[in-house]
Amino acid sequence: MHPVDRRCFLRLTSGAAVGTTAFAATVAGIPALAAPADPVPRDEGGAPPAREFRALWLSSVVNIDWPSTSGLTAEEQRAEYLAWLDLAQEMGLNAVIVQVRPTADAFWPSRFEPWSMYLTGTQGGDPGYDPLAFQIEAAHERNLEYHAWFNPYRVAMTEKPTLVEDHPARVHPEWVWPFGGKLYYDPGLPEVRAFVQDAMMDAISRYDVDGAHFDDYFYPYPVAGQTVPDEATYSAHSDGVTPIEDWRRENINLLVSEMHERIRAEKPWVRFGISPFGIWRNASSDPEGSETTGSESYEIISADSLRWVRQGWVDYINPQIYWQFGHPAADYETLVRWWAEKVADTDVGLFIGEAAYKAINGTFPETTELGDHLDLTRSLEEIDGNVFFSAASLRDDTTGSVEDMVRRHYAHPALVPVLDSVPGEAPVAPTVLVARTTEEGVQVRWRGHGATSYALWHLPTEQVSEEDLADGRHLVATVRAGHGSQALMHEGADGSGYYVVTAYDRTWHQSEPSEAVQPRR
Repeated sequence: MHPVDRRCFLRLTSGAAVGTTAFAATVAGIPALAAPADPVPRDEGGAPPAREFRALWLSSVVNIDWPSTSGLTAEEQRAEYLAWLDLAQEMGLNAVIVQVRPTADAFWPSRFEPWSMYLTGTQGGDPGYDPLAFQIEAAHERNLEYHAWFNPYRVAMTEKPTLVEDHPARVHPEWVWPFGGKLYYDPGLPEVRAFVQDAMMDAISRYDVDGAHFDDYFYPYPVAGQTVPDEATYSAHSDGVTPIEDWRRENINLLVSEMHERIRAEKPWVRFGISPFGIWRNASSDPEGSETTGSESYEIISADSLRWVRQGWVDYINPQIYWQFGHPAADYETLVRWWAEKVADTDVGLFIGEAAYKAINGTFPETTELGDHLDLTRSLEEIDGNVFFSAASLRDDTTGSVEDMVRRHYAHPALVPVLDSVPGEAPVAPTVLVARTTEEGVQVRWRGHGATSYALWHLPTEQVSEEDLADGRHLVATVRAGHGSQALMHEGADGSGYYVVTAYDRTWHQSEPSEAVQPRR
């Protein structure tokens, strides 16, 4: 997911509540939410959606985002992570995708691989706490989804790393090969495929993750003058598949399909998603390809992402469409519409990967580019949201591009979309116990049962329609379910209108709304 790698391969060849503003001080332990201003979408008169996946990628490899450097104390690491969650909330996001296995290592006490060097500076060094457990709990307290991001085959960012003595790559040197200055597990070895799945499932089975996520690293990106050294593996394990390029793609297909099966068997509510390079194939290579002329993930990294969608091996696909409108090799609109067409009539969700780093480094010609991207993605019903790389770019925003996007599109919170491939059942409707106007705003208290989350809505009339609950302007906040009754303070509200509460299961299936209640004074 490092931006440098993206540029190289676009050739001109063939329980706190989630709102959208910072929290005010709580009143008697009740989270307080400022009443949001109206958004200013480019599509005049359009209501913001009540459901939209909004996430950032938080990268740990070479300390891109978190931790900012290796060797921080546990307290410093926790503080940095909480600051990233603060940013996510302030932007109106509802999910974080956190890299927890960047280089055949772990951000949890793994039964298969050592602690990551990006935590302490030394591979195998105990950070003194369980980062994965802490991260999940902190995200859920704010009702942010937590997707654990794994890199299946990358072992090290150098060809001759210092690996701990019991590292699987040292115990089984026949499993790895160097390429392009890095070290990789061999995807063609069945025993490797089984091992990396076990290593990733260790986190999925033991921790309360909401999603499991791969990026675009499978076979390595090409390096001039080098060939992938897997001829011996091909000779031993090809099973008659020719040419070698098809065999490599099938190795990745097996990884994807088997991981999907294992996750569904272990935790059917966990969403499995992949973020591939944005171009599957060009139309010049395949009639089904996009009208583009850039590098193709099908060829350069052996990733047949379209097949994953058609086979239903992923719950969501998150293509990295890291280019601007009008790009000569990979026009943003062309690719977005191509992916929307390909997921239509499937159960696979579509989130668009956005290059926030290009919005702040001058690559995008206009400061409105990111916001304009969301104008398009929101206009296409097949698209369920957006994910931004990198987190540091969202924070730094030297051009004001992120601020423009948030102002135009994220002034109101959003619920996570339901994905048709993920099972679930709506909880029973909650009961509003009281809604009353105070000096601070409107306090709403309710009771529910069997829910994971709740949402508070502010409506103009007592009659609640489906359209009301699809309009993000009516959504005040979401909150993680607790024990007993719960309450939220809608800060700054004047007591007009009506309030309802809805309940959600783990996969965001929505209950019937509560009875609409007008605040007492």
